[in-house]
Amino acid sequence: MPTVAVVMPTGRRPTAYRRRFVPRPGLPERDATGRGDEAGTRLCGERRGRCGAGRIGCRDPLCGRRLCRPSVWSSPVVRIIRRGPGYPVPASTGRPPGGAATDRHHIPGETVTEQQNPAERHPTPDFPAQDQPHPGWTGPMDPPPDHGEDTYRGSGRLADRKALITGGDSGIGRAVALAFAREGADVLFTHLDSEKDEAAETARWVEEAGRRAVAVECDVREEDNCRALVDRAVAEFGRIDILVNNAAYQMSQPDGIEAISTEQFDRVMRTNLYGMFWLCKLALPHMPEGGSIINSASVQAYKPSPHLLDYATTKGAIVTFTQGLAQMLIGRGIRVNAVAPGPVWTPLIPATLPDTTEFGKQAPIGRPAQPAEMAPAYVFLASQEASYITAEIVNATGGTPLP
Repeated sequence: MPTVAVVMPTGRRPTAYRRRFVPRPGLPERDATGRGDEAGTRLCGERRGRCGAGRIGCRDPLCGRRLCRPSVWSSPVVRIIRRGPGYPVPASTGRPPGGAATDRHHIPGETVTEQQNPAERHPTPDFPAQDQPHPGWTGPMDPPPDHGEDTYRGSGRLADRKALITGGDSGIGRAVALAFAREGADVLFTHLDSEKDEAAETARWVEEAGRRAVAVECDVREEDNCRALVDRAVAEFGRIDILVNNAAYQMSQPDGIEAISTEQFDRVMRTNLYGMFWLCKLALPHMPEGGSIINSASVQAYKPSPHLLDYATTKGAIVTFTQGLAQMLIGRGIRVNAVAPGPVWTPLIPATLPDTTEFGKQAPIGRPAQPAEMAPAYVFLASQEASYITAEIVNATGGTPLP
């Protein structure tokens, strides 16, 4: 059985949440290209096709050198490998999952499935107390958010699509941008002036997936900014196949409605609703048949928290807007859907809530979602696999029942 060693944290993962595996003694060494004994090499790399040169390390228990390359994978061999509890069992089928023979994030001929208890898959509260100024930053968060950097594998479902994502610098937006890129899409995303470093990190992940990344500073509260954003997307890509309205603002006010200033109320409404309205309206002439609009709603639309009254109001409006616009646009061949997340561990949480130690504990699953757990819903709704789905709200709440 492979042994597990805890290593010192890197810049992105504290010790408590990052592990590497130590190989069994006696395995053949790899050379600088990752080539070595054929059988041993074929098992390394966690079926991802790249490590060593990239920032994603190989966590396979049979590979300690992190040097695998797609080129070392040759003839398909069906094999079952006994590993310790919790380790994936590779089963080569001779073709990549989903038929995407050129996807760089799949090793050709390899399928990976690992069944886990969803309540234990990611960190659970109580978390360390933490507070940040708005809009928050990923780096100091403990535990660090998971955007799918080490786990999301594409299958070509969005090949050559052109996506515009608002609020793509961190959190759900970053996870969606990363997933879209690994599915084959080019991505233009927005960020605020104070989020340039976060945006650069998102752009890096998109580019490492082999796709174009365009980071645009944009405050969607102003119509002119939204118009310039659409013009930029069309100038860069020629069209907009997928529009994801994800940018949002919230600020907790435990002291009630009297504590919600007109300035805050206006900012929440203009960020969460006006920006979505303007971008849908302006992007529509540039969306071909088969296009998809995906809005970020929330569990707050159905079960509002009193201290987030203004935010919850906008999320309820997003649900209604999505369902109405979907009926309006389906005749033009464009689908409109929304994702309604439950509690998700993003920088917005320590930046806007007074207490984060038990964040997500109220969900039946007992923990908050990681951004990576939201991204597959957006990928599905954007893909042709969802061609019969429009006016739908995908509830991803960790077990909280919604209508």
